[in-house]
Amino acid sequence: MQRILIIAGVVAALLVIVLANAFYIVRLDQQAIVLRFGQFQYAVNASTGESRGPGLHFKWPVIETVLHYDKRNQGFDLDKLEIQAADQQRLIVDAIARWRIADPIQFFRSVQSESNGITQLRQRMEAALRGQLGKVNQPDIISGQRAQLMQRTKTALQALMADLGVEIIDVRIRRADLPPENSARVHDRMKSQLQQKAEQYRGEGQGLFLSITGEADKQVAVIRAEANQTSQKLRGEGDALRNQIYASAYNKDPEFFSFYRSLIAYEAAIKEGTPLVISPDSDFFKYFGDSDGRR
Repeated sequence: MQRILIIAGVVAALLVIVLANAFYIVRLDQQAIVLRFGQFQYAVNASTGESRGPGLHFKWPVIETVLHYDKRNQGFDLDKLEIQAADQQRLIVDAIARWRIADPIQFFRSVQSESNGITQLRQRMEAALRGQLGKVNQPDIISGQRAQLMQRTKTALQALMADLGVEIIDVRIRRADLPPENSARVHDRMKSQLQQKAEQYRGEGQGLFLSITGEADKQVAVIRAEANQTSQKLRGEGDALRNQIYASAYNKDPEFFSFYRSLIAYEAAIKEGTPLVISPDSDFFKYFGDSDGRR
C-alpha cells in the first residue's frame, strides 16, 4: 500500500510539472514564438503576419518551447566611437538609437536571441555612423548639419537592420568631441581665426567710421557756409535798413540825431575806471557845455 502511495505521489508531481510547463503567458508588452523541436510553429501577439493574441496559452510540454521578445521600443547606447570626418579630422562620437523588434519570426531566424540582436545592432550602427559622418567635414558634424546627418544615419541603419526584422525608430548623436590630443591645437586655430575676423571687422568698422565722420564734417561745412551766407545777407539787409532809418531821422532833425549819436559814443567809450585824455576843445564833448556853448 505504501509503495502505491509513493508511486501515486510521484505521478502526481510529474503531472503537475508537465501541466505547469504546458501553459505560458504572453503579456501585452511582449511577443513570442513557439518552436517544436527547434522549428518555428506560430507567433503570439506579433505585429506582423498571422499571430495569436496575448494572454494564457497551451503548448505541448517537452517538445515545444517558447521564446519571449520585448514588444516595446528599446534604447541602445553606443559610447565613444572614434570616427574620421571627410576633412581627415578625428572625432569621439557618443550616439544612441531607439529600436524595436518589428518581426519576431525574422528576428529569430536571423539572430535568435535579443543579446545577439544587440550585438548586430552595435556593429551595424558603427558602420552606418562611419559611413555617413565620414562624408562631411568636422564642423558640420559638431553643429552645422546635425539633424540632416541623423536622418541619413537612421535611414542607412534601417537598411542594414531590415533583414533582422528590426525597426529603427530614431538615431541621435549626444556628443561629438575632439580627441584630447587635438583639442589644444584646434583651440589655437579657432582662436587665430577669430582674431583674424575681429581684426577684419575692426578695420571695416574704422573705415565705416571715417566715412561717416567725413560725410558728417562735409555736411557741417556746407551747413555753416550756407548759414554764414544767410547771416551775411541778413546783416547786410539789416545794415541797409538801419542806415535808411538813420538817414530818415537825420533828415528830420540833424541836431537831435547828432546828439543821439554822441550819447551812444559816450556809452561805448566812457567806462568806469577808464581814464581818457582828450582836449577840452574836442568835438567829442561838444554837448557837455551849457546852453551858450561854454564847457
